[in-house]
Amino acid sequence: MRPRDPGLDTLLDLDGVVLVVDPEGRYWVRFVVTQVPVSSEKPQGLDYSLTLHGPRGERLVGFDNAHPVGRRERGEPHDHRHRLRTVKPYEYQDAASLLADFWTAVDAVLRERGVIQ
Repeated sequence: MRPRDPGLDTLLDLDGVVLVVDPEGRYWVRFVVTQVPVSSEKPQGLDYSLTLHGPRGERLVGFDNAHPVGRRERGEPHDHRHRLRTVKPYEYQDAASLLADFWTAVDAVLRERGVIQ
């Protein structure tokens, strides 16, 4: 039996939450997180999508495990991150690290776009 992830309740509580992240209300984040049976596709027992969206609703940042990526395009879904137009594998460690990594990526994109300092 795996030890309980102490940040899991926080992550699960964010399911369905949408937050505006800039003073003008043009950028927003959305959290979709549900527990699922542990499987080879979802070894952490989660189905998740954490996304930052821009003024036209376009996804700028995303962390998820909803679809196959890279060489596994036709295979099983695996954890990965989207940043602007790139997709790279993501090494899921725990819920708190996922949230920290997501917010770091969000802050980086908002700084690059001059939305925050």
